[in-house]
Amino acid sequence: MSGKIEEKRSNDELGFEFKNGWEKINELENKEVFQFNEGYKCFLNNGKTERACVKEIIIQAQANGYKDMEDFINGKEVLKEGDKIYVNNKGKGVALFIIGEEPIEQGMHIIGAHIDSPRLDLKPYPLYEDGGLALLKTHYYGGIKKYQWTAIPLAIHGILINKNGEKINIVVGEEDTDPVFFITDLLPHLSKNQNEKKMSEGITGEGLNVLVGSMPYEDKETKERVKYNILKLLNDKYGIEEQDFLTAEIEIVPAGKAKDVGFDKSLIGSYGQDDRVCSYTAMKAIFEIDKPKKTAVALLVDKEEIGSMGNTGMQSRFFENVVAELVALQSEDLNFLKVRRALANSKVLSADVGAGFDPNFPDVLDKRNAAYIGKGILVSKYTGSRGKSGSNDANAEYLAQIRKIFNENDILWQIGELGKVDQGGGGTIAYILANYGAEVVDCGVPLLNMHAPMEIASKIDIYMAYKGYKAFLEA
Repeated sequence: MSGKIEEKRSNDELGFEFKNGWEKINELENKEVFQFNEGYKCFLNNGKTERACVKEIIIQAQANGYKDMEDFINGKEVLKEGDKIYVNNKGKGVALFIIGEEPIEQGMHIIGAHIDSPRLDLKPYPLYEDGGLALLKTHYYGGIKKYQWTAIPLAIHGILINKNGEKINIVVGEEDTDPVFFITDLLPHLSKNQNEKKMSEGITGEGLNVLVGSMPYEDKETKERVKYNILKLLNDKYGIEEQDFLTAEIEIVPAGKAKDVGFDKSLIGSYGQDDRVCSYTAMKAIFEIDKPKKTAVALLVDKEEIGSMGNTGMQSRFFENVVAELVALQSEDLNFLKVRRALANSKVLSADVGAGFDPNFPDVLDKRNAAYIGKGILVSKYTGSRGKSGSNDANAEYLAQIRKIFNENDILWQIGELGKVDQGGGGTIAYILANYGAEVVDCGVPLLNMHAPMEIASKIDIYMAYKGYKAFLEA
């Protein structure tokens, strides 16, 4: 024995636990948190659909000095360091870029989020009459619990293309003077058989029919007078005919505005926070940056809730094509190897929401590895289901880099997984970006009521997402 006495270290020195964020900020930061979230609520109210989100994002981008990439492609602008660029993907997705000091070939810092949310879409031939009522048939979009969409006020958002090719925008149900719409449910007095079914079968997909009217047209010789009266009202206001529904894109979403939740107003309840909470914070983060070392990107895509397919989803070549255009603008010699290098050398935060611990349903989560509301931005090493199936599963080296960035910038953060191992699971766009060879990890805001008509998030988690994304883009 050497005789050396080893110093004992307490659990406080060696152990670790994530702290409640409200206890870690001062009075000034508290005010900043609440002020920041007022802007977020306005964004939610103005962006009930992916089209509305793109419109709002581009308005804010232009106000912050961003220019359309078409101006650079057409030679109206010369690409240089510090340039701020937006790219509109068919009105349903958008990418924001700030050109960095280094060539794009050396990689980018990318925050990838999605702006579509679970909802109900109208079928191509939706309007019908039955039992003296007029209804619209729907096909749900994304993962929903169907029973949650009954007996709540709904709004109609979308576009129709008439026979002359004119695009007609429709928004009904959001203003105080607007009517709202409903999907009816059985009264408890007659729901004996319904109550004996599984929750997933109590309301069927074909039963999600939206009530839109009951007044018959005055001419008694007219067939289906209630349906015709609705068509007449639509024609008088919008100049549309029933055939126009065949080429329409109309969404049914919960009516109403984002609201503070709780006596302390520490939470926000709203439709569409998955994943507009990460889209908004990514947008605000990139607006705060001027001349990053690496090209900074906020990539806000469509179709994530249905597998990221389609020409506005992450599985498309949209982002790859945009990067190719930027590489070409930086170099007279467009070598597609440079495009591949740009993507492979990039570092990405896949900005999507996670499941927050809910005391009403504790059994589906491992409490030691769950995300908690109010403990900051959530890092998820993997998503997937059961044996990490379909997951990106970030490596330790990249996780350590993200931890270092967050710790050095006083970002309140936590790490967690999506439920118990055999309980279920989910996915994000992380694996798609990782397919390019980029370093990717999921990083977003934990929610309660995910995919419900009203989702809940903590204001401090939202604010820390913004701060965390900004620190990452500047790193």
